[in-house]
Amino acid sequence: MKQFIALMALMALAACGGGATTPSSGIIAEKRAPVRGPGRCGVDPAWTVREVAGVRLSQPATIRIETARALERWLVNTAIPAVGRRGGGLTELKVVAHYSCRTRNSRPGARLSEHARGNAIDISAFVMADGSRVTVLDGWRSGDSTLLRKLHSGACGPFGTVLGPNADRHHQDHFHFDVANHRGGPYCR
Repeated sequence: MKQFIALMALMALAACGGGATTPSSGIIAEKRAPVRGPGRCGVDPAWTVREVAGVRLSQPATIRIETARALERWLVNTAIPAVGRRGGGLTELKVVAHYSCRTRNSRPGARLSEHARGNAIDISAFVMADGSRVTVLDGWRSGDSTLLRKLHSGACGPFGTVLGPNADRHHQDHFHFDVANHRGGPYCR
């Protein structure tokens, strides 16, 4: 079934001329109707992403394809090689947030979050083939610290913003990745 879906993604890519709004063969996703939210919230074009670079998402994520492509670059170039054969290899990302019409850290009066535009995804854990997990909450300051810090720093570049436990109290249990552009280059904490 995976091969069929990947083949369909390739056929869609070819049919559309490989434009910026289509997934790569390493992204299993379905294009969906634009998400219209109140105010400036919304995702257009919107995609429901289920798997990236052979790694399942724990829940389908509604995001822009640019966000999925950044996730693919990070998985291929950093996460999959960093995990290596540990536990049989990386098979799933525990997604705790994707599209959500809200402000930053859900604070009243704060600026709109990148989640509100489909530009962000939050990951709290990494699941291996044998079922073992590495969680940001439990691993950042323990035996999994080296791996998690490598995963965090390797996201800086594919993503414009990378936040983790050292950023603030809101990110103690997950990594926040978004594709926002910052004048001075990626913002990573």
